[in-house]
Amino acid sequence: MKILIVDDHLLIRKGVRLLLERVAYITAIDEADSGTAAITYAQKYQPDVVLLDLSMPGGLDGFTTARNIKANLPQVKIIVLTMHDEEVYIQQALQQNIEGYLLKNSEGNEVAEAIETVMRGERYYRTPLSAEQLAKLKSPTTRSVLTPREKEVLRFVALGYTNIQIGEQLSISTKTVERHKANMMHKLALKESHELVQYGIKNDYLSLN
Repeated sequence: MKILIVDDHLLIRKGVRLLLERVAYITAIDEADSGTAAITYAQKYQPDVVLLDLSMPGGLDGFTTARNIKANLPQVKIIVLTMHDEEVYIQQALQQNIEGYLLKNSEGNEVAEAIETVMRGERYYRTPLSAEQLAKLKSPTTRSVLTPREKEVLRFVALGYTNIQIGEQLSISTKTVERHKANMMHKLALKESHELVQYGIKNDYLSLN
């Protein structure tokens, strides 16, 4: 089994490598320090599993990297290995059909357990969220397609506009803007306003026409 570790921090890569070198069925372990390097490696060597950090400055983030790898190599299993435990990140991983999600403060043996699980065709998500919350995030009703007006509002939210400014741009009242935002947060299972901003940025609503 071939594993690719993708993280911009050398210490993290070496630490994960040490953990995996003890696993008998893993025959090859390689490293990449950026999303671009990971995509190039994956296309050339086709690893079985990619352990992928989300925050990699100066290039492609983890979600963009995952999309690129999956587009060309759908059989490759991806496990996110991150410090981010917020719902907005976990939901994004679920929406992209990423097989695993593991926090960097997890126990060492969980990395191998996650690899075994995803290779069996199952998901492996170890997050602070309960099973019920994860199921809600996976539910089609909570990921309902936003209405055209909600998408317009979300674009301005992602751009940093205030409720008053959004209302002026769309010729609607501030209360209507607040209602649209509340509806979106309910649909997307978000709790805080800043999570809605993050969701809009991560899902390319900045470029919505």
